[in-house]
Amino acid sequence: MSTRPRTESPSRPLPTTREEQSGGARLAQVDALRGFALLGILMVNITYMASAYHGTGLEDPGLGGPLSEAVRWLVAVLFEAKFFLLFSFLFGYSFTLQIDSAERRGTRFTPRFLRRLTGLFVIGVIHAVVLFPGDILTLYAALGLILLALRRIQPRTAIRIAVALLAVTAVGYALLALAVAHAGGGGTIAASTASAAAEATEALRGGPASVVGAHLQVLPDVAVLLAFFQAPSALAAFLLGLAAGRRRALADTDRHQRLLRRLQWIGFTVGLLGGIVYADASLNHPESAYQLFALGLDVITAPLVAAAYAATVFRLVRGRFSRAVVTALAPAGRMSLTNYLGQSLVCALLFTGFGAALVGRVPPIGIAAIALTLFAAQTVASRWWLRHHAYGPLEWLLRAWTTLSTPPWRPHSGTRSPQP
Repeated sequence: MSTRPRTESPSRPLPTTREEQSGGARLAQVDALRGFALLGILMVNITYMASAYHGTGLEDPGLGGPLSEAVRWLVAVLFEAKFFLLFSFLFGYSFTLQIDSAERRGTRFTPRFLRRLTGLFVIGVIHAVVLFPGDILTLYAALGLILLALRRIQPRTAIRIAVALLAVTAVGYALLALAVAHAGGGGTIAASTASAAAEATEALRGGPASVVGAHLQVLPDVAVLLAFFQAPSALAAFLLGLAAGRRRALADTDRHQRLLRRLQWIGFTVGLLGGIVYADASLNHPESAYQLFALGLDVITAPLVAAAYAATVFRLVRGRFSRAVVTALAPAGRMSLTNYLGQSLVCALLFTGFGAALVGRVPPIGIAAIALTLFAAQTVASRWWLRHHAYGPLEWLLRAWTTLSTPPWRPHSGTRSPQP
């Protein structure tokens, strides 16, 4: 997740021209999209932190029923595998802005970016071991090296590589599904899965050492999931973000209203149909050839939904409710690293032995309510913080390491910290 130091005030026009963006002005619509993505990430991550059964194909004992099933379906269809793509796209987009910033300042970009990736990796490892094994920062740090190597490719080439990555991954899942179906296997959850989930639940309700031990035990499986499912899609989104950044596509979204409407129509029809297939396979047919096929389909359709979400945010930001949308979402987006880790910290205090140990004890509707409440609190807290500080606390720390300097802690003297 990439952060930048400034944004625009609602009382001032949103930056729309290439000159404004290339001159270092922060795009409020990008911050708003990042804030929206942060909400989606929370809606998914909290389900894994609240139940050791989530993702196993088994229902958490005592947390069933029609309402719970409906919430699980909504989360699977609307949120899972969609929002990390938005963050990945924005990572690639911000990558081009960081290059431009280094050129304006006459500084070497590569050493700074490598330090940034190192900082993200270290933070990610701590996050994965202590708070949440499903960390995405370590993956971003690794894929960032590929992005760095490809930084000089043309936008059209970046788009072609991204499409090829998604297509090859989807075909790979389809072939694997055919192989499983031909072998007559799949569709059966191992008997050890339930006992392992029950043991993990008890471990997560234990003391800090027990919680960390439970995280370490699942990290190898999480690494496999990241490498074979999320990594190709994340890299593709990196490259699409790079292409968009090269063309300054987000500097003036008013020029692309027809494209944005088209993305909404395609994403909310074809994309969501793929999401429904993915949810049905994941919730009703785990460990089957059908689920493998659905995963491949989701590789293609999830980016369509993510694009529709992005288009919706950009249209709202430029519409009659622009001030309300930016005010609600952009502050959290400016502090995305702090808020991302803050979400995991709060969830760890709620669901593990670090605090209330509620893992396996809150139904899905309660989990969704907690997520929405937490995000609302973060938007308020972020807005308050940015009135008095130039950066979020972890953004400040990462920037200090990246630039090997001491960034300003307070807004520039004589001015308030610009607010979205």
